[in-house]
Amino acid sequence: MPPLVHIHYLRPPDREQVYTQYLIAEEEGVKVTYAHDLNVDPPIRIDGAVVLETGSEVIWFTFPGAWHDIGIFHRADGSVTGIYANILTPCVFEENGVWRTTDLFLDLWIDPIGHIQTLDEDELADAEARGWVDPDTAQRAREAVRTLSEQAAAGDWPPGIVREWTLARARALTA
Repeated sequence: MPPLVHIHYLRPPDREQVYTQYLIAEEEGVKVTYAHDLNVDPPIRIDGAVVLETGSEVIWFTFPGAWHDIGIFHRADGSVTGIYANILTPCVFEENGVWRTTDLFLDLWIDPIGHIQTLDEDELADAEARGWVDPDTAQRAREAVRTLSEQAAAGDWPPGIVREWTLARARALTA
């Protein structure tokens, strides 16, 4: 069985959640984790479509030093719902499988037919207005989502490693 990592995910101002996932691969410039049998109540919807629900699975890609991670979202039946980029501070990797990062509210979503959408701009603006995210970090988050969106529109994102991972491959490593 692959090792577990414990991702301490701070959502400003003070809500921290710890996600435990299998570390299923470490390749040059990326760490791949697998979250399964998620408890998502209520289901998460984007434009009315359920993208995560109880029983969902996600393959996550964390790029050391990057201001985002990437998830391939699957419903409980295993169907892919889309590619999700979460804009966040670069992950800090500690000993004993502890990772730490801070959510910067913005997200980029690509549905299965390739529609690209930036999510939660209002949440970042609110967090900045409340002083939960400083102006320089908020600007960095906006630049990150803009760059990813432009790369996705040009067909240059997500990176190839994301296309290499299937749910069957992730499941096989944790069976």
